[in-house]
Amino acid sequence: MKFTIFQETRQGARQYNQDRMCYSYSRDSLLMVVADGMGGHLHGEVAAQITVELLAELFQKKARPTIQNPHQFIADGCMKCHDAIFNYAANHSLLETPRTTVVAAIVQDGVLYWAHVGDSRMYLVRNSQVVARTRDHSKVQQMVDMGRLSAAEAERHPEKNKIYNCLGSMFPPEVEIGGKMPLMDGDTVLLCTDGMWGGVTQGELEQMLTGYPVLYALPQLLDRAEVRGGTHCDNLTGVGINWHEEDDVASGDSLSTRKLTDGEVTTRLNTLASDKALKESKEVTEADIEAAINEIQNAINKYSR
Repeated sequence: MKFTIFQETRQGARQYNQDRMCYSYSRDSLLMVVADGMGGHLHGEVAAQITVELLAELFQKKARPTIQNPHQFIADGCMKCHDAIFNYAANHSLLETPRTTVVAAIVQDGVLYWAHVGDSRMYLVRNSQVVARTRDHSKVQQMVDMGRLSAAEAERHPEKNKIYNCLGSMFPPEVEIGGKMPLMDGDTVLLCTDGMWGGVTQGELEQMLTGYPVLYALPQLLDRAEVRGGTHCDNLTGVGINWHEEDDVASGDSLSTRKLTDGEVTTRLNTLASDKALKESKEVTEADIEAAINEIQNAINKYSR
């Protein structure tokens, strides 16, 4: 495989960043995950962290070097994440269970697979057009489906971010399985939270992701969304790739996995320990962060078997 990949998350105007992201790749398979945590402080972050770390851990164990059934892998992985989050809440006797959205994609054999829960989105951009996009699990999207709102009205609706489906809720999540689409040279795949897609138009996404590599386009889109969000800006996160035709070696900013061994996997993710806002918080001690990290690791060890 050969691709260019970039990921970035920003705090926005919020006190803390509850978004989490990761990508992981073997010689013949690539996983990307974005999660948007919800809940009391140091709980939404934990829900999102469990989700990205557990999916990455499962991928590392099962990508040998490909995932046998990508859609089933994501669906089963999301359910394990839900159980791990719910178990965390029970162990801490939390009155409000931490929750998170998740969108995940796998690329292997030149084919894109995806699934999601909530309103974090996946976009596939080809020839200046969005040719595939996830459907938000929100009340506003339901109104669009019923013909009560147009797609344009939905993008401006004040309640567009109220969702009914997530990991960690009292009810089992409905993991919506996406399509199975062969990728073409030059395609761009973007996974992002509502803080990002809510601050830019689809036309801007199409223009930037077609005209520029993700290394440049994604920071520019995050800048635009952050400025527009102003003092109410949500956390913003995106993971994107430009897909390239197979080549023996990487060139420029692209990656080639050809030389990786069957069991070799590379993973990049953001953690609680690397969250600057958490470290500087007066409400959360280093001991709190360390305890949360230990809890996350215990959950991963338990549910990644």
